[in-house]
Amino acid sequence: MSKFSKKKPPASYEVIQPTLAILDNELRDCVNKSHEGLRKGESIWPVHQINWQRTRYVYDMYYIHQMITRECYDHCVRNKLVDAGLIAKWKKPGYESLCSTFAINSKNYKFGTVSICRVPKSELREENQEIQDPNTGCLGCASGKGGHYNIFGNKYGQRLAAIQVARDKKREQMAKEDAEKELLQEDNKGDSETDDDDDDESDDDCGPQAAPVKPTDGKKRGGVWASGDAELKESDKYVEGDYADEQAEQGGDEEERAKKKKKTI
Repeated sequence: MSKFSKKKPPASYEVIQPTLAILDNELRDCVNKSHEGLRKGESIWPVHQINWQRTRYVYDMYYIHQMITRECYDHCVRNKLVDAGLIAKWKKPGYESLCSTFAINSKNYKFGTVSICRVPKSELREENQEIQDPNTGCLGCASGKGGHYNIFGNKYGQRLAAIQVARDKKREQMAKEDAEKELLQEDNKGDSETDDDDDDESDDDCGPQAAPVKPTDGKKRGGVWASGDAELKESDKYVEGDYADEQAEQGGDEEERAKKKKKTI
């Protein structure tokens, strides 16, 4: 939330506030970091990428996962915590994963064109399949099959909302399993009691030692980003839309994907 805002944020804002704070700190660190040795324009990649990730996070939390209220979403837009212009483009066909409004502004590119990252992969020459926008670092954000699920190829291209939902589901499952274990231990404790329990009162006070319960508070996590491929794969279950299908296809057999590509051509 903006430090100049005096109005109290909506109740559901507490769901997204920790992640937004981490992204703000990440952006600040990237801006203050030395840019020595970077290519021209590469120093501002984190600005575009974190702006995309922060906006996508809030967008997904409201439109896909319904984890925040409309009031909270509007609060983020009003206080410019998200890029409203980018969201407006995402709602249009063909722009569902646009990396930045900078990439489609013809004034920013020669000959009045747009960024090469907006060209569908199927329309690129075979020798030019690997492209990257020099201003945003985007690997390709055009919609349709063959596009990139992670458009930046790094942690800033991860879907943080899906990761958060997956972690919440996992913690709920772990808490449920722990509760079942405790009930089972209580049952075993009752079955193992004998008539000589009153021989030593101190033994009654101690009772059988319960097995240690695994922590379920989520403290041992890899920040807001996925800590590994396994967690990314788990979060993919909660990503909706064309890019969820694309991710599943990218995880399939290379030979099968080659066949599908020939059919589309």
